Amino acid sequence: MTCQETGQLIHALADGELDLVKSIEVEAHLRECRSCAQAQEEIRRLRSLMKDASLRHTPGASFEKRLRSALRREEKEKSTPQASWWRWSMAGASLVSLVIVVWALVVILNRPPSDAAIAQEVISSHVRSLMAQHLTDVPSSDQHTVKPWFNGKLDFSPPVKDFGPQGFDLKGGRLDYIENRPVAAIVYQRRQHLINVFVWPANSNSKSTAQVSVRQGYNLIRWTNSGMECWAISDLNLAELQQFVQLLQN
Repeated sequence: MTCQETGQLIHALADGELDLVKSIEVEAHLRECRSCAQAQEEIRRLRSLMKDASLRHTPGASFEKRLRSALRREEKEKSTPQASWWRWSMAGASLVSLVIVVWALVVILNRPPSDAAIAQEVISSHVRSLMAQHLTDVPSSDQHTVKPWFNGKLDFSPPVKDFGPQGFDLKGGRLDYIENRPVAAIVYQRRQHLINVFVWPANSNSKSTAQVSVRQGYNLIRWTNSGMECWAISDLNLAELQQFVQLLQN
């Protein structure tokens, strides 16, 4: 089972909607794929957030007394216009509470993942590509071979360039899965150091400057350009990785 197939079924697994066979297949993939396992953990955290007491309103101590008093008045005044008004007020209050809960749910579900969470996914995908001997799906040093290979496999066309003359050799490309969507991974090599460049559509067309971070011994550089979100990761020294990113940005 691929990461894309798992991503489509992981919510159904969490809700107990899959049959036994599909559940076993998805769970087997989750044991092997750290990225998808992290996505499952995000779903579990979301379910925990929905149980957060801050999303619930606890009435004050006098509320029960006022409610009982109101019910007694309603029993006495069922046929009066005031009784009808009270029933409509209660219905309106219930509707407002429902709207608040739905709004909170929409905000939580649409909250974008933090940079730290995406960075961890990038690191996991980079390490996995080295450990699983699955560095490339299309091994080639020809950008005119690698770029067309992604056609029909992604809903966007990633930029692929060859910087062999500058000392950064194109090794090929592959499909990966980050931020709950398929992405392009373009692989380069500088001496003995491998560089993974992950690319997927950005949330806006604005161009951002490169942001550098160091995590778990790897140098990461993130930027956006021409409507694409880009992450470069390697154990290559930071100065040379920055030189490589400047070539990509030009």
